[in-house]
Amino acid sequence: MAINPTRFIWMDGKLVPWEEAKVHLLTHTLHYGYGVFEGIRCYRTPEGPAIFRLRDHMLRLQRSAEIVGMKLPYSVEELMEAARMTVRENGLEECYIRPIAYCGYGVMGLNPTGAPVRVAVAAWEWGTYLGEEGLRNGVRVKLSPYRRIHPSILPPHAKLVANYANSILAKLDAVNSGYDEALMLNLAGNVSEGPGENLFIVEGGTLVTPPISECALPGITRDSILEIARREGIPAKEEPIPPERLYRAEEAFFTGTAAEVTPIREVEGHPIGEGRRGKITARLQGIYFRVVRGQERGYEHWLDRV
Repeated sequence: MAINPTRFIWMDGKLVPWEEAKVHLLTHTLHYGYGVFEGIRCYRTPEGPAIFRLRDHMLRLQRSAEIVGMKLPYSVEELMEAARMTVRENGLEECYIRPIAYCGYGVMGLNPTGAPVRVAVAAWEWGTYLGEEGLRNGVRVKLSPYRRIHPSILPPHAKLVANYANSILAKLDAVNSGYDEALMLNLAGNVSEGPGENLFIVEGGTLVTPPISECALPGITRDSILEIARREGIPAKEEPIPPERLYRAEEAFFTGTAAEVTPIREVEGHPIGEGRRGKITARLQGIYFRVVRGQERGYEHWLDRV
């Protein structure tokens, strides 16, 4: 999806013009993938733009850095203010926000010691990741031949830059095969997640999602849907999902900051339920969009006003 340039990007404590937000060719992370990032959304609300679960995202960025042994030079509070400033100074009402911490220029080789840890926050207008048509009618999905990374290989619970080479290969395989998105199995053969989304299915009116132990990322949208379901009285549980259980599901959908709540209508030619957005998916999707836009009471603590 194309990027719509804005005016400024926050880099290492200050705003710089978009076209001047550059790094050296020998930036360490560019060569080795040793960096961590987040994806966050800001939505238009009746009280002005609000960033959804900003603190939780920056806490996850901090945890990702800790998991891989990277020390961030900014506190969670400073990172939150950097995100607010980037949105505010670019005059954005709704946007996607990308914080990234990376090892900059200074050393080469696999040991990043001595490379400065740099941090940037960019924001731009960006539609839903799998498209408006996908939001309404669902997407077609392919099981990927690439397995989701295992903790003995790379830490799947961190948003590590290097992890997403795994996701890119899965995405390309799905798109080149005529599908909208991939689903990745873990080494045990159970469904883990999409290349950049968590998975839910519906069985007998109950939500089921793979536990984090299945090598799924601890998604913030995933957590939001579980909380919304709890408040709405929709039963939910975390259990392993083998592919045959997915095929028999009444409904299925992806969750993620970029994908938001996107129904799955088909997996490798197998229609899910009636082959369109199901009733529970539609209900949760509607509530979610009201929550992020400040139209649902009781969730105000998730909105960080710009």
